[in-house]
Amino acid sequence: MSGSLSELLIVTPHPSGQLPADVLHDMLGDDAFNSARRAAFLRRVFLEGDPFTDLIYLVPGAEHVQAAWSRFAVDLNRDRNDTEDNGVIKLMDFDRSLLYPAGFSLSPAARESRLRRLWDAFDAQVQTELAGKRLMIVGHSMAPYGPALSPTPGVPRPGITLMLGSEAAPTLPRAQWDALQAVCAEAFAPVLTGEFTRVAIGEPWDTDTLSLNHHRRSGLPAFGIEVNAGLYLRDGEGQDEAIQGLNAGFRRFAAEALALI
Repeated sequence: MSGSLSELLIVTPHPSGQLPADVLHDMLGDDAFNSARRAAFLRRVFLEGDPFTDLIYLVPGAEHVQAAWSRFAVDLNRDRNDTEDNGVIKLMDFDRSLLYPAGFSLSPAARESRLRRLWDAFDAQVQTELAGKRLMIVGHSMAPYGPALSPTPGVPRPGITLMLGSEAAPTLPRAQWDALQAVCAEAFAPVLTGEFTRVAIGEPWDTDTLSLNHHRRSGLPAFGIEVNAGLYLRDGEGQDEAIQGLNAGFRRFAAEALALI
């Protein structure tokens, strides 16, 4: 079935390197007022998010919901009540470096306030934008190799990963998985180079939390996609040609994905 791109919602939960001033001050203390230290910290936060995914997953004609704040303020791709170490509010980054001063703790009231301001507002925006849509795609990037937080640190990751849910709880009908993987491999073929050439399903993650939660609420087909950051980052710098090439591949893929639904 073909369809208009206006029936597609693209969600990018982690492209931002910005932090609300109160969160930045919790993390840096008075260094928040030091321009050089603040800029260095925000760059670190940006690069440990999903840098440039707002551009990679841009599709003119589709609807977009893009997070304004870093995942280290609140991780929008976690359940609201996820209190695990790598849950909705993180005290450490993915290399296990502290984000806050040693001994910092967030009070229950402060935690709830942050979730209400940031998580709840984003969740409501996604729900609103889903009206009239036929498909939701959630766009991410992943580290080239498993980080310290990963169960497989140092292991190379695929070039592209599709997160379509588990066999028991798919967020996209299981019968469409193979076709989706095939059109993804074809669309991204020009930019899948070097050691990151595979298009995988469910590796290293099978489920995107945003896709799962909104699929359960609405019944709408949804899935997540991860692009390997090694395809477009060099020494922490985004490579313009590579980012544009990934965007071109995603535009082709998004149209094909919508046609499959």
